[in-house]
Amino acid sequence: MGIAPLFAGIPGGPEMLVILLIAVLLFGANKIPRLARSVGESMGEFKKGRQELETEIEVESDVVKSRGTRDADANPTREARE
Repeated sequence: MGIAPLFAGIPGGPEMLVILLIAVLLFGANKIPRLARSVGESMGEFKKGRQELETEIEVESDVVKSRGTRDADANPTREARE
């Protein structure tokens, strides 16, 4: 008989009700929709920024790969020259 972990995954129904109750007490019922909207917008901006960064990294990676291929063609290795 082991000890249950303190945080065992995603909260279920009763836990979500407690979290919702705390949120209502902290922010007030009329502010929760605005808070949820701003969190959603922030997540959208984060995803957009992450996608732009990934695209930029891919482009730079392609440039480096194409330079590496040209450098290898211009400067063959010792084994290729022999």
